[in-house]
Amino acid sequence: MTVSVSAPAAPAAETVLRRPSLAGRTRAGLAEALAEIGVPEKERRMRVGQLWNWIYHYGVREFDAMTTIGKGLRGQLAAHFSLDLPEVTAEQVSTDGTRKWLMRMPSTGPHDRGAEIECVYIPEVDRGTLCVSSQVGCTLTCTFCHTGTQRLVRNLKAEEIVAQLMVARERLGDFPNRKPPEGAFVPNDGGRLVTNIVFMGMGEPLYNFDGVRDAIAIMSDDQGLSIGRRRITVSTSGVVPQIGPLGGEMGTMLAISLHAVRDELRNELVPLNKKYPIKDLLEACRNYPGLSNAKRITFEYVMLKGVNDSDAEARELVRLLKGIPAKINLIPFNPWPGTKYECSDWDRIERFSDIVFRAGYASPVRTPRGRDILAACGQLKSETEKLSARARLMLDQDQVEAVPAVAAE
Repeated sequence: MTVSVSAPAAPAAETVLRRPSLAGRTRAGLAEALAEIGVPEKERRMRVGQLWNWIYHYGVREFDAMTTIGKGLRGQLAAHFSLDLPEVTAEQVSTDGTRKWLMRMPSTGPHDRGAEIECVYIPEVDRGTLCVSSQVGCTLTCTFCHTGTQRLVRNLKAEEIVAQLMVARERLGDFPNRKPPEGAFVPNDGGRLVTNIVFMGMGEPLYNFDGVRDAIAIMSDDQGLSIGRRRITVSTSGVVPQIGPLGGEMGTMLAISLHAVRDELRNELVPLNKKYPIKDLLEACRNYPGLSNAKRITFEYVMLKGVNDSDAEARELVRLLKGIPAKINLIPFNPWPGTKYECSDWDRIERFSDIVFRAGYASPVRTPRGRDILAACGQLKSETEKLSARARLMLDQDQVEAVPAVAAE
C-alpha cells in the first residue's frame, strides 16, 4: 500500500526565508542560538537544558509549549527560530508493516527546493528499528545496491540526521503527551516504537564522520532521545581509516558490508575495496575499540545467485573471520528495477548458512522487509537525483549569464 501525504510542490518563484530550526542541534548549537538573541552567558547552560528537554524528550513543536521558560524568552525564541522538522512528502506502508518516509529538507538557496532522502521504520516483536540516511545520494557505487546508482549530492548535517528520528517518533506517537499529526500511522499495539537505530540508509556514514558523530551524541543523550549506543549500529562499506575513530569516539555497534571473500569479486561488488582491500578491512575490524563477544561485529553478506553463494565461499568466509567476535547477517538480495543480479535460491542460502553456523558463527538470514515499497536493504533511492539535476542546470545558467557582468567590472 502506498500513501502520499503531499505531492511534491513546484519550485517557488522566490525563496521563502525561514527561521532556522533548533530541532536537531547539539547543546553547543543551542547555546549559540541563545547567545544570538542576547541570553547572558551565565544563564545559557540552564536554558540549554530546558530547551533540550522540551525538544528531545517531549518533542514539542511550538515554543509556547515550553512552560518552564518565561514568556518573554519564549517570544524571543519564536521571533528568531523555529522547531520545524523536515517535510514528509510521501509515506508508504508495506504489507508487513514496514514504513518508508520520503523527507524533504529545508532549502539552502534560491535554486534548491530542498534535498530529499528516505528513512525506513521496521517494526518487530521485540523492537522497532529505524534505518536512517547519512548522505543525500551516495558516494559509493556498489553494483548490487539501488542507492549506489544515485550520485552523491551532499552530506546530511547532524541536525538533518537527528530530525529523521524525530519525524519517526512524531508519526508513530512516540513522544510523551504529544498528539501525532493528522494522517500519521500510529501502531495500535502500544509496543512497536523506535528502540534501535541503524545507519544503513542512503549514503556511506563514515564519509560523513563529523555529522554522524554529532548526530549519535544527540540521539544517545539520556536526557533527550535516549537511544543507547549499544542500540545504534553504524554500517560501513569499509572506510578503513575511520573504523577505529568510530569505535573510539562513538562507541556504537559496527556492521561491515562485506558481500565477498575475494578481492577480485569485492572490487566489482563494492568498488571501495580497490582502495581498502579485504585484508586491511579485517585488520581494522580486529582492532575495533571495545570488540568482544558481548560487542560483536556484524558482517553483512548479500546473497547473489551464482555470484558469491557457493559452499567454497562460505568456508572461506569462516576462515577470513577467524578470531573476530562476529555475527554474519545473510541478506537475500532485494531486486530493484534494472538490476542484473538475482537472489540466491532458498536452499542455497540455507546451505551457506549451515556451513557458517557449524563453524560457530551466528548466521541469521535476514527476513526481507518492505520489498513491495522498495524499502528493503539496498533498495533506497529518492527523487533527489532528478531534482538536483534541474537545480544544477538552473544554477549553471545563472552563472553563465553572470560572467559578462563580472568580466566587465
